[in-house]
Amino acid sequence: MPATDRQESAATAPGTPPKPLVVLRPAPQKTDRIFTPDTLNLLNEAFDVVDLSGRPEAELDAHLPDAFAIVGQPDLPRERLLRAGKLRALLNVEGNFFPNVDYATCHERGVHVLGCGPAYAQAVAEHALGLALDLARGISREDRAFRAGRESYVFAGTQDSILLRHADVGLIGFGNLGRALRPLLAPFAPTIRVYDPWLPDAVLRGHDVLPATLAETLEASRFLFVLATVTSESEHLLGPAELDRIPSGARVVLVSRAAVVDYDALLDRVADGRFLAGVDVWPEEPLAAGHRARGMEGLVLSPHRAGGIPQAFTEIGRMVLDDLRLVQRGMPPARMQVAAPELVGRYRNRPVS
Repeated sequence: MPATDRQESAATAPGTPPKPLVVLRPAPQKTDRIFTPDTLNLLNEAFDVVDLSGRPEAELDAHLPDAFAIVGQPDLPRERLLRAGKLRALLNVEGNFFPNVDYATCHERGVHVLGCGPAYAQAVAEHALGLALDLARGISREDRAFRAGRESYVFAGTQDSILLRHADVGLIGFGNLGRALRPLLAPFAPTIRVYDPWLPDAVLRGHDVLPATLAETLEASRFLFVLATVTSESEHLLGPAELDRIPSGARVVLVSRAAVVDYDALLDRVADGRFLAGVDVWPEEPLAAGHRARGMEGLVLSPHRAGGIPQAFTEIGRMVLDDLRLVQRGMPPARMQVAAPELVGRYRNRPVS
């Protein structure tokens, strides 16, 4: 193998077992985006690292028989995985479990399938809280008005303002995002209802939230946070009938996956003044230049930027390093999200550029 294909690594003493091979193919991520120089140096100290970013697909095939771990989300059908006899971990660093991997074969062969979703959770949660506060107080709307010379002073510009404190809050989904958002909401002392059919009521109560049905969560929420991932069951979970259950004047924050909501129905209700909404994810990205959402009042627009901040990206690299060290020692991973065999095949996520 050409020396240029490998990261520099320290020489090993004679008789020392070779270091496990870690293959980096992180697209659409970039190696220097998720690994700081220090983290990458530590990775090289513990492993023989091959960075195949931008390299031909055949080079991945050449390394498969010796690969201990693959960092990335390349196409891995069953026949390819069967050639990777030493593979012990597949670490997805994009954020979604795509259907381009035969996950059943991974689990059959004892390969840890891990995702980086937890690295984004805090950033998304803080952004979601910011959108909620904006919607509650009209911050960005009044900024636009002020710049255009249409500002309204004191109470003249606060007629639709509401408080988050002691409000009824609903969370659709209580995974990584919901669990990161819960402590951020705590200082406001809200009543929090959660709809998450994948979790027992006891788990939700353990987080000091109220288990609720979808209808109860929608109907009771002054602030509604849509945090669910996309599965075969949750695509268009919030259609016209469900959106009509949301109280008039509510604030809706969507920061998880676009396919959970019927966007035409959502925008129709915002246009009609039923409720206000803050949206960070869109069915098609980038949003078309002439899309009606761009000129709609009652809507705070965010171009899918809630989670992808530098601190989140470099946290991914640290998580990869920590979990690879654990797997190397025969221990279970502790930092990345483990893809449960019962669930991973049900995700319907799309790539994020």
